[in-house]
Parts: sequence; C-alpha cells; structure tokens
Amino acid sequence: MTPRMLKSKARSALFGAVLLCMGVQGANAGPIRIVTEELPPYNMTRDGQLTGMSTEVVRAVLKEINLDATIQSMPWARAYDLALHDPDVLIYSITRTAEREPLFKWVGTIAAARWFIYSSSTHPIALMDLDDARDWQTATVNEDVGEQYLMSQHFLVGRHLQSSNRYELNYQKLRTGHVDLWISDELNAHYIVHQAGDDPAQTLVQSLRVPALEEAGGFSMAFSRGTPDATVQLFQQGLRTVRENGTYDAIARKWN
Repeated sequence: MTPRMLKSKARSALFGAVLLCMGVQGANAGPIRIVTEELPPYNMTRDGQLTGMSTEVVRAVLKEINLDATIQSMPWARAYDLALHDPDVLIYSITRTAEREPLFKWVGTIAAARWFIYSSSTHPIALMDLDDARDWQTATVNEDVGEQYLMSQHFLVGRHLQSSNRYELNYQKLRTGHVDLWISDELNAHYIVHQAGDDPAQTLVQSLRVPALEEAGGFSMAFSRGTPDATVQLFQQGLRTVRENGTYDAIARKWN
C-alpha cells in the first residue's frame, strides 16, 4: 500500500470515527444549518443558485466529509444572530476578530481578504490614520465586521457611519456623494464596481488600509457555540484535506 493510500485510509477512518462520535453524542444534536449573506464574489446568488469562492470551498468540504446540508443566504445581521444564538449553525464568510473569538467555534480560513477605506476618485480623501475618518461619513453594512470594527474604535452609526444591509448600496452612496468613504474588502469592492459598469482603478481611491481586519488571514467559517465539538472537528479535518489535495487552490485561482 502506497503512502498516499495509507494517508487516505487513515483520513477515512478519522472521518468515520468523528461521525460515529457525532451519533453517540446524543439525540439532541440537530441537523447542520448553514447560513451566509450576499457578499460577492465570496457568496452570492446567481440565476437562483448560491455560488462564489467561499461557497465553493464550503461545498468542497461538505463533499469531502460526505455530508448533505442546505445553505441559506440572508441579510448578514440575521445570519449573525442565528449563529450567535442557535445550535448547529455554520456561518460564512466571517472575519475572525478578538471580539468574535469567544462567540463561535472556528473551523478555519476559506478566503483571503484585504480591507480598505475607499473614497471616490471624484472626491479623493487622504487619511493619515483612522482618526481622520471621523470627519467624514462612512458607508457600512449592518453587523458586518467593518462596521463592528469602526464601532469598536468609537465611531457611531448616524454620526460617523451610514449603515445599510446590502454591500452594493454602499458603492451607490459613494458614487452619488451620499457618503464620503466606504469600508470594504478589496475583492468585494472591485466586484461590485465592475457589476455597476465601472472600473475600480478609475473610480475608487484607497484612502486607508485596515490591517486590523486582516490579522486572521481572511474570511472564515465558524460554528455556533451550541454545536458539538465533534462536528467542528469533522469540518476542520475536511477543510485541511481540501487545502492539502489542491481543491482549495483550484477554487481560489478561479475567483481571483
């Protein structure tokens, strides 16, 4: 038996053991519910189908561990609330921060991310640091990590921040001058701008990078605290496998 075959056999045995453990842990464990939001190109609905880079990674993990589960897309604030309070809920694409660390059981990173505060090329704003942004109105998404981060730095919704529940609305606000700044992940911002028929190189100015939102390495998937540890371990192993066997890299190349 080759080393690869031995490794595959060992992995299958581990999956089997974890699945058995999930069954033994009790009848109280319910089916997995997976929730996400419209965050293109990571998770998005196209022609009635949920797709995107992160979605493909999650589905690859489900296939690897031989588990069926339905993925639901909804406003981020609702998905976040479900993952905070209901058992057996998997949420993605979620940024791992110090404030969120104890609130979830983390599976791992599923997509890289770079965060910026943008201004419009028609009204470019130079920010030396985050404090400079207090003089301007910044577009955010309700309960999104960008909004949570700015609020943790004592920015206030209604005074410094204009909150909405859709990412594409924030670019519209920036383009029409209803806000001065927009905090966003780079890939998401570029996708939204392209979808609006514009060129991000011509319409967006990177006024300030936000490295604090990049410390965890990007977007993750995480389980609610009421989820059995065995379930979390099963998904962690599945994610490790799709990273090791080249599946993750193939998906990343497709979307970047």
